[in-house]
Amino acid sequence: MSLRLKINLIVVALTVIFTAAILAIEMRSMRESVHEETVAANRVAALLLQGQALRYAAQGTPAMLAFLQSIGRIRSNDLTLFDAQGNELYRSPSPTYKAGRDAPEWFSDLISPTPSVQSIAFPDGKLVVRANASRAEIDAWDYMLNLGLGALAFLVAVNAMVFWLVGRAVRPFGQIVQALDQVQGGRFDAVLPPLAGKEAAAIGAAFNRMVRELQGNIETERRAVRAESQLSDSRELTRWIDKHIEAERRLIARELHDELGQSVTAMRSMALSIATRMRPLDPQAEQAARLIADESSRLYDAMHGIIPRLTPLVLDNFGLAEALNDLIERTQRTHADVQIALEVDLADAVLGADASLALYRAAQEGITNAMRHGKATRLRLTLESRAGEVRLALLDDGTGFAPEDLHRGEHYGLRWLAERVQALGGAFEIESVQPHGARLQVRLPASGSKESA
Repeated sequence: MSLRLKINLIVVALTVIFTAAILAIEMRSMRESVHEETVAANRVAALLLQGQALRYAAQGTPAMLAFLQSIGRIRSNDLTLFDAQGNELYRSPSPTYKAGRDAPEWFSDLISPTPSVQSIAFPDGKLVVRANASRAEIDAWDYMLNLGLGALAFLVAVNAMVFWLVGRAVRPFGQIVQALDQVQGGRFDAVLPPLAGKEAAAIGAAFNRMVRELQGNIETERRAVRAESQLSDSRELTRWIDKHIEAERRLIARELHDELGQSVTAMRSMALSIATRMRPLDPQAEQAARLIADESSRLYDAMHGIIPRLTPLVLDNFGLAEALNDLIERTQRTHADVQIALEVDLADAVLGADASLALYRAAQEGITNAMRHGKATRLRLTLESRAGEVRLALLDDGTGFAPEDLHRGEHYGLRWLAERVQALGGAFEIESVQPHGARLQVRLPASGSKESA
C-alpha cells in the first residue's frame, strides 16, 4: 500500500468519524425536538378540546360532530369521536402536508416519542386525542437526508482535495525511490534534482551527499584493490627474486665448498710436499713452497668464512636450531669480546624452508648490525613457538638507533629483511630500548606440528 493511499484512508476515516459524530448529535437534537413538539401539541390540543367538548356535549353528539368537522385536522394529533356504544363517528382527515410520504420505520423508531393518548368522555360519547408525530418525523427525515447528502458531498470533496494535495506532496518521494533503485542497480552516478518541500529537499540533499560519499568510497576501494594487487605482485616478485638469489648463493657456496675447497686443499698438500722434498736441496724453494701452503690455508679459511654468509649449508642439513648455534659459534670465534646467549624452544612447530631461511637471515642481519653499528657486546637471541607462530627476538646492549637511521642506505639489509618477512605473512619489528640497546623481533606463522607433518 502506497503512502499516498495510507494518508488518504486515514483522512477518510477521520472525516467519516467526524461526520458520524455530527449526524449523531443532530439525530439526538431532532429526537428531543420531535418529542417536545409532539407531546406539547397533544397536551395543548387535549386541553382546548376538553373545554369545547363539554360545551358542545350539552347540545348532543351531533353538535360535537359538527364542531369537529368544522375544525378539521389539528397538527400532530389524530381526533376520533365515538358514540356511547363505541361506534366511530368521526376521524381526523389525513394530513395534507407532505401527503403520501412517511419516514422509514427504523428512523421513526429512533426519534419518535412514546405515543400519547388523551381521552375526553361526555354523556353520550367519547373523544380520543392521539399524538401523531408522522409529519415531524418526515421533516426530520428530509433534514437528515439533506444533511447526509451534504456530508457525503463534503466527504468526497475533502478527500478528493486531500488525495490531490498528498499526491503533490509525495511526488518527490517517487523520484527518491527511483534514484535509490538506480543505485541498487549499480548506477552510482544517480543525482536528484532540487525537490519541492522542506523535508523532500532535505532528503534529496542527503541522498546526493550519500552518493558522493559512496563514489568516493568506491574509488578509494578500487585504489586499495589496485594497490593490494600491485603489492601482491611486488611481493610475489620479491619472493621470486629471493628464491633465485638464494639458489644462486647456494650454488656458489656449493661450488666454493666442493670445487674450490678441494682445489685449495690440493694446492696446500702439493706445496707442503714440495717443501719437504726441497728442504735438503734448495732452502729458498722450500720457503716459497711453505709460503704457498700458508696462503692456501688462509684462502681456505676465508672461503669457509664466506660460505655461511652466502648460504647456511648447515641449515639445509641440520635445521634452524643447529644453524643458529653454528652462527653464534662462528661469530664468537671472530669476536672474542662478544657474548651471545641462545634460547630455542620450538616445541612441535614446523617451519618451511623459506620461513627457516628468513629467521636465520634475521638473526644474521641483527647480530651484524648490533655489533657493527650499535657496538654491542652482550646479545640475547631467543627462538620460540607461541600461539600458532614462531617468534625470533634479538636483544642487545648497544647504543641503539634513531628511527630516521633505518632509512639510510647502510640499513638496506633491514628493509629488505622486513619486506621478505611480510611476503611470508609475518611481522617485522625493530625498536630502541631503555636505557640502551635495541630489540629486533620477527614473527612468522608456523606450518603445523611434527606429528602432522
